[in-house]
Amino acid sequence: MSGGFKKIASEQRDRGVLAELWDFLATRKRWWMIPIVAVLLLLGVLVMLSGTAAAPFVYTLF
Repeated sequence: MSGGFKKIASEQRDRGVLAELWDFLATRKRWWMIPIVAVLLLLGVLVMLSGTAAAPFVYTLF
């Protein structure tokens, strides 16, 4: 009985965070969360770009 969880976990494919999030939103009918998640992802990308050579272009957006 203790090996049951390990067997189930090993049979599932390893999926990415975005795929898991999409499945959660589709299954639970949380379509209103998609714009919030999109804005947060966009802000995350802008923060990551602010540390690169693209920083002067990112700063002009604000």
